[in-house]
Amino acid sequence: MQKITTCLWFDSQAEEAVNFYTSVFKNSKIGETSRYDKAAAAASGRPEGSVMTMTFELEGRGFMALNGGPMFKFNESVSLVINCEDQKEVDFYWDKLTTNGGQESVCGWLKDKYGLSWQVVPSELGKLMSSKEPGKTQRVMAALLQMKKLDINGLRNA
Repeated sequence: MQKITTCLWFDSQAEEAVNFYTSVFKNSKIGETSRYDKAAAAASGRPEGSVMTMTFELEGRGFMALNGGPMFKFNESVSLVINCEDQKEVDFYWDKLTTNGGQESVCGWLKDKYGLSWQVVPSELGKLMSSKEPGKTQRVMAALLQMKKLDINGLRNA
């Protein structure tokens, strides 16, 4: 069992979001679902029988989705990072997560249609950003700051 699990707070879209995320990531699965019983529904104002929590895994990492109501929203202070092996993978995740209401941001960041922030980055970015070649990290950073979706060749050639 994973010691620490990230809980994602949704208004009422937890089930929809879990189904979406598990459709995007190949190595994923849905776990347990709990529903609001009469007492929990009365205390929370959520409909009795509606989804309260769902557990799921993406690429072997466990998450919990909670339908907690509208009082809390996602923001950029927390993001999920997807380390991509090649441009095809960067393009795949970028396209899947920005489709149908997602929003592109800068430097490989985006928000999906639920407002959750993601960073879609090539795995080699850390190596490029710590190069010993004089001026390389500055050129890579300058190139990165001009991009929304990251272009691996553009970063390599900087």
